[in-house]
Amino acid sequence: MAESELMRLPDMPLHDPFVVADPKTRAYHLYTSNDPSVSGVDGTGTMVYRSEGLRDWTRPVVVFLAAEQQELWAADGGWAPEVHEWGGRYYLFTTLHNQDRPIPVPPPNQWGVPFQIPAHMRGTITAVSDSLLGPFTVVDPSRPTPPENLMTLDGTLHVDPSGQPWMVYAHEWLQTIDGTMEAIRLAPDLTRTIGEPVLLFKASDASWITEQIPAGLPNQLPPYVTDGPQLHRTPDGSLLMLWSTYEKNVVGRDGSISGGYVQTYATSRSGSITGPWRQHRPLVRDDSGHGMLFHTFDDRLMMILHRPFENARGKLYEMELSGHELRVLRRRADLDGGG
Repeated sequence: MAESELMRLPDMPLHDPFVVADPKTRAYHLYTSNDPSVSGVDGTGTMVYRSEGLRDWTRPVVVFLAAEQQELWAADGGWAPEVHEWGGRYYLFTTLHNQDRPIPVPPPNQWGVPFQIPAHMRGTITAVSDSLLGPFTVVDPSRPTPPENLMTLDGTLHVDPSGQPWMVYAHEWLQTIDGTMEAIRLAPDLTRTIGEPVLLFKASDASWITEQIPAGLPNQLPPYVTDGPQLHRTPDGSLLMLWSTYEKNVVGRDGSISGGYVQTYATSRSGSITGPWRQHRPLVRDDSGHGMLFHTFDDRLMMILHRPFENARGKLYEMELSGHELRVLRRRADLDGGG
């Protein structure tokens, strides 16, 4: 391909990036929400960039469009697409929502804070294809994969040591005030859920979220956000989950609390998805998050995330795992263009 047809990360609109390193083609596939200004295709969906070396990327192609699905329950969103190989096929998870499909309003939360925003259907759908380049077809167009009475997002695939597949997702702070991470078992063909959701942890379990709030102010201040889970098995057999949230560290003149988007992680030393989960301090701040880990073809562990939250671009970090501890080795500005 001519150099003029290639793109680099600073030029690529990129929210919630997800990389598949495909050994068959020796190409990295970078999935994100469809952006018509780049792909040339209108509509809610998923597009993919491809690269042989993580620096130069082809212009994206669209692999999923909500409008092309028959009787799909939602047509907005297209957030946080992920693609996983399973049983010889490829499964796309992406989050859709429909503001015209209300769901019951939950009771006040543990702080006595009532639900303020009209609840509507939001959740991750599952679609399947025989190719990493699609097209992907929704498995069940009538509903999201997690329970439809819950406002959820950012579903990801986890397979436990027994071979049981799970979908792990964030239960929206919009519905819970204190956002949670939850998991639910999937059928062997990933087409339906089995049983009830399992609570993994709450956003407020990360005690460092509020540690920069000055003394004298309450340290239990909603909302607490959970975003972007991704699971990774560590060398010592622990289970690691990347996730993102907002660190509360700015007090406004009106007493309001705000903060920046951060990339953090938690570990389950038992190795089980059910935990218990221990929270670790943030890996990257600077309005960065929704990262994921992948191995390069020369077996380096990399993390890609987006920064800033608005008008996001992809940033790459070389990582190291020591036992169950994850740390940043260096920022790969040579690949992501700096900034």
